[in-house]
Amino acid sequence: MAFPLRKQAGQRCLTDRTGQPFLLQGDASWSLLVQLTRDDVELYLADRQRRGFNSLLVNLIEHKFSANVPRNAYGEAPFLVPGNFTSPNEKYFAHVDWVLQRAAERGFVVLLAPSYQGYAGGGEGWYGEMRDSGAKRLQTYGRYLGMRYRNLTNIIWVHGGDFNPPERALTQAIVDGMRETNPQALHSFHGARGTAARAFLGKDASWLDLNTIYTDENSVVAAAATEYRSSPLPFILIEGRYEGEGANEALVRTQAYQAMLSGACGSLMGNKLIWPFSKEWRSALDSPGARSMTRLRALMDQYHWSEMRPAPPLFLVEGAGSGSRTAVAAVSINGRRALVYVPTVRSMVIDTTFVGASHTKAYWVDPASGLTSVVMGSPFNSAKRVSFATPPVNSSGYGDWLLLLESN
Repeated sequence: MAFPLRKQAGQRCLTDRTGQPFLLQGDASWSLLVQLTRDDVELYLADRQRRGFNSLLVNLIEHKFSANVPRNAYGEAPFLVPGNFTSPNEKYFAHVDWVLQRAAERGFVVLLAPSYQGYAGGGEGWYGEMRDSGAKRLQTYGRYLGMRYRNLTNIIWVHGGDFNPPERALTQAIVDGMRETNPQALHSFHGARGTAARAFLGKDASWLDLNTIYTDENSVVAAAATEYRSSPLPFILIEGRYEGEGANEALVRTQAYQAMLSGACGSLMGNKLIWPFSKEWRSALDSPGARSMTRLRALMDQYHWSEMRPAPPLFLVEGAGSGSRTAVAAVSINGRRALVYVPTVRSMVIDTTFVGASHTKAYWVDPASGLTSVVMGSPFNSAKRVSFATPPVNSSGYGDWLLLLESN
């Protein structure tokens, strides 16, 4: 088992207990703990494990998006006194224990929001109750959670929740309580769209172990590049556009590849039917976006993602594009391999001197199927700029492609 995960100085990613880089390949399953019975939890976890997912983004307590909010599928509320963070319901948290343990046994890290604050601090989340409770009670809640889950090493606590809270002391109180009773736990933050956790919290938030970016479809590359330049802290794309909520399968792929090749150590996708576990959620398990993420995970492992770094700006001489159409590239540390993700059909000019040796082999990789074909004219002399024109649509009918360059 990979856990516990660790943040290590000088590492751009989290590492597992053996010191190996850990790629967070995640699924937004916000209402998992409240909406599903245990049988359905088993079905969901088995499916996601089979598809190569290893991370889940989950609400510990739900405020709006479930059938019997805030109660779980067995009718248990999180608190004996509604909204009172110091009155935890043992029966509710016993079910949480079971789900988290089953997730650990299947190799999932759970990015767990202890008190999702909600869009604009409104009724979607718990920010109002947090303000009513005050820092002292919230710190007690944090101590409770830290103590209860100190032996479950597959949790990364995710504070905030679609919101940049003006009263940060409330968030800090939960963090402080957790760190008192479980100082080894990892912590992250999920702000409003357009937010990078570290930029919002500031350099003084020494408790932040995993940085995050939360983007729209046009800002993934810019946000990732900013965080990669500004800090060595590992970061992930915690949320972009969800499948069925502004994103088709091609955009799901694009966001993930743009983040990964820009220096992220993982990304999470979301699906409109799955994250709240709507009645039709089972039909969405085999969505095109999910299949794309299975393929991405396989390709990232095949091409040794942890040895790749964002390519210098001069690597893509022409054809980079902009916004959601931005092509991104990464080069291996030894200079022998490069990956270029191209969101749409186009022509590009690439400076192949960044891929080392005298000859460079080039391949088109279909990100929907994983099938590979040799680029016409390959191998190329690595001491010159080379023009590449993407093939027509890929096997899924979209125009995104991966270009693989390998030198001898």
